[in-house]
Amino acid sequence: MLRRDFIKLSAGLGAATLAPISSGRAQTKAVFKAADVQPVGYPTVAAVESMGKKLAEATQGRLSIQTYPSAQLGAEKETIEQTQIGAIQMLRVSAGAVGPIVDEINVVNMPFLFKNVAQSWKMMDGEVGQELLEKITASPNANLVGLCWMDSGARSFYNTKHPIKSIADVHGLKLRVIGNPIFIDMVNALGGNGIAMGYDQVFSSLQTGVIDGAENNPPSYVFSNHYTAAKYYSLTEHLIIPEILCFSKRSWTALSADDQALVKKFAREAQLEERELWKKYETTAMEKAKAAGCEIVEIADKKPFQDAVKPVWDKYGPKYQAMIKRIQAL
Repeated sequence: MLRRDFIKLSAGLGAATLAPISSGRAQTKAVFKAADVQPVGYPTVAAVESMGKKLAEATQGRLSIQTYPSAQLGAEKETIEQTQIGAIQMLRVSAGAVGPIVDEINVVNMPFLFKNVAQSWKMMDGEVGQELLEKITASPNANLVGLCWMDSGARSFYNTKHPIKSIADVHGLKLRVIGNPIFIDMVNALGGNGIAMGYDQVFSSLQTGVIDGAENNPPSYVFSNHYTAAKYYSLTEHLIIPEILCFSKRSWTALSADDQALVKKFAREAQLEERELWKKYETTAMEKAKAAGCEIVEIADKKPFQDAVKPVWDKYGPKYQAMIKRIQAL
């Protein structure tokens, strides 16, 4: 069966799960398929599972969530496409992957935008965060509803060759990034070779030498086993990119206003719950990496890295200037 035919069939099946069981839309029964590329136990997966239990309890089982972790339904790009057409109802995805679809989201993808993770929490929890979620929902091309933000800490470089202690150590390294022009330009500005690649391909590419390294947060580095292939993890913390929990707009419109409000309520609770899970998971990840003999490099002075990515800010920053000022003022 051709892939496009499979997606069409899946879309039909996805829509079927939302068919009303009586004449009133409020009586719609549904099992929401929720996709995530991360494994069972990962904070984003656990938070959505908890959200599903709350939703099922509140509706006496009328609404529920079935999670599909570990990229069971495809890599990020594929699951975004399936969510857009309604084959998948819920999707946890990086803001880095949403930026090319909803340009306004790219503001949070700028390197060294946030002073620290705590500042990113203020963005997520406040007016700016809500406005950006609404930009996703309002986008005519996205076909997604922005439900909530989820923490993913700070991203740093790791590689198979040598420790990165200065910009000179980045020179010539083939480094995987999310498929977003901002990230490719960022790595190139640092002297590396930015390579866009699906998350599901990173581990095998590290093993075979297709790439020299990648950049991600500690839990992704460890719990996707990248640390077994790339022993050098340098805390550049060049990006603090939040995750986004999205809903298929096609499936969303089949829900009553009351059910939509209920999903949003539990999504907001998931946003805060995931943050607490993340703190513990990140600590565990770093301990596991150290125990495995990985070299964790502290970067005391990040200013040379910040200065090097100025061309990225010059190229992309002006159009987001108003929102950047609001975020940096938090």
